[in-house]
Amino acid sequence: MKKRLLLNLLFCSLFTYPSSCKKYIQHQEENALINLVTSGTWRVSRYQDHQTDITASFTGYVFQFRSNGTVDGVIGAQTTAGTWSADVNARTIQSDFPNADDPLKKLNYTWKVTDSYSDSVSARTLVDSVYNFLELHKN
Repeated sequence: MKKRLLLNLLFCSLFTYPSSCKKYIQHQEENALINLVTSGTWRVSRYQDHQTDITASFTGYVFQFRSNGTVDGVIGAQTTAGTWSADVNARTIQSDFPNADDPLKKLNYTWKVTDSYSDSVSARTLVDSVYNFLELHKN
């Protein structure tokens, strides 16, 4: 009986460890991403909308991401509240400024991250069968 119990414990530990280890690593990656995004402020350094460069419309905006999933778009004394989320496995970031006008409402998509560094992110999203491109840089 003891031998069978020991075999069952060994069997369970061998087959559940890789799963829990993978979840642990994924959790650590998510924490690292959240820490990276929420430390400091960001600005739009490029926005291409249906092959038209509209980066200048974001001039003066600063974005503060918070670990609770909120983000503020600030220009001067005006703050527009939004939400954000990231999916490390899918390499996507989703943002939503529900009460925003242009240009902030142009950020209301799920963006596929195409390149990232500790101080910049490049992403794209498909809108009306054409890609929009976004680049953010840390201030």
